[in-house]
Amino acid sequence: MKAPKNVILTSLAALFCLLAADQIVQAQSRDGYISTLYAGPNAFPVPEMLDGRVSPELRVELAADYHAGFLKDRTANLFARVYIPLFTRRVNLTIWMPVVEWYSMTAERMQQCRLEQQAPLQGYGFGDVYVSTDMHLLTENRYRPDIALRAAIKTASGEQWDRARYFDNPGYFFDLALGKSMYIGSGGTVSAERQSEADWELRLAGSVGFLCWQTITARQDDAYQYGLQLLARQQWVSLRLSWTGYSGWMNNGDKPMVFKVQLRGHTGGLEPFIDYQYGLRDYPFHSLRVGFAYNIDIISMSKRKAAKE
Repeated sequence: MKAPKNVILTSLAALFCLLAADQIVQAQSRDGYISTLYAGPNAFPVPEMLDGRVSPELRVELAADYHAGFLKDRTANLFARVYIPLFTRRVNLTIWMPVVEWYSMTAERMQQCRLEQQAPLQGYGFGDVYVSTDMHLLTENRYRPDIALRAAIKTASGEQWDRARYFDNPGYFFDLALGKSMYIGSGGTVSAERQSEADWELRLAGSVGFLCWQTITARQDDAYQYGLQLLARQQWVSLRLSWTGYSGWMNNGDKPMVFKVQLRGHTGGLEPFIDYQYGLRDYPFHSLRVGFAYNIDIISMSKRKAAKE
């Protein structure tokens, strides 16, 4: 005896509704854990702050990162970033991403992230792409600091949300940075206009901003962003200390705060560097970055080419 068509359709519709409801319940159960505390180190890390200036040259960075988790989990990734001047030294387009990461998780870390027991302990995946426009609004003089504004977006290109590696949700942030330098030469302090005569630059910078990302159930987590930075630089080497973070409203591990030490060498256009970062709150990782950057003054090159023509 054949079942009526409407009974079959009703049964299929009921089954679909049950499956959809199960997916919604799973999404809502994970919604409370869309934060840096319950995800990989590259999910939405604290953005590196500006110091009131932007890169005046074409700058390409390549690096390798190693993140040691507080619960013995491990992550390694390749990192790439490029700064592209937009026809002037005062505005650039910046693109960066953790290109690919390899990870190894522990049972304790999986439990903290609320992952299913059948989730693999090891794997690899590709990261999110970030794009920002950085604008140098005011240049420092004797009384005024440098002021820079940045507007950035985070894509949802990262993989393996179900393994707590990335959020798989878009985000964005805006921040304003101010910085003022003291230039020290052999005869004492030097004005900003004569900074080329100085042996040392000491710089203090601060930043504030707004950052947010989409959660699963059509809500967004809004956060205020902050940072302080101290720079000491001479001709061949520089040391930068930064305290940065952001603080969301959901109180679910969404208040990451980090301390970073950055050491850089300066040899013409080539710039080798090593960075160490420690998670002070809601970012349970020690992070080490080793790499190099190369700077090319394409603005001057374009002007010389135009003059010859």
